[in-house]
Amino acid sequence: MIIGVGTDMVEIQRVEKAVKKEAFLARVYTEEERRQAGGNVSRLAGSFAVKEAVAKVLGTGFRTFYPKEIEVLRNPLGKPYVRLHNNAEKCREEAGITRIEVSITNTGQYALAFAVGEGEEK
Repeated sequence: MIIGVGTDMVEIQRVEKAVKKEAFLARVYTEEERRQAGGNVSRLAGSFAVKEAVAKVLGTGFRTFYPKEIEVLRNPLGKPYVRLHNNAEKCREEAGITRIEVSITNTGQYALAFAVGEGEEK
């Protein structure tokens, strides 16, 4: 059963400006996310859009957890997936979500993400 859906679109240029600040990178992205991105701003923008989309799936936005608590990684083929930590993981459990699927698409100007949370409603 689908518990929640979320989508988000960000301007890659805005993320490019933001990631020039180490404080932004440290507050939003985990070390593994940063390592996998390898400085690719388009990838960082896609990850940011996923974080926003997943926060919408959880139904809370970033009220009860930080963006860094949603970790966006890619498998060896490039398929994105998320790992939730701390309060984001707690929100997932409380919502009855057992699985979150995500998808990202990018153009030259925008990164768009879509997320679906599946499970059993509580």
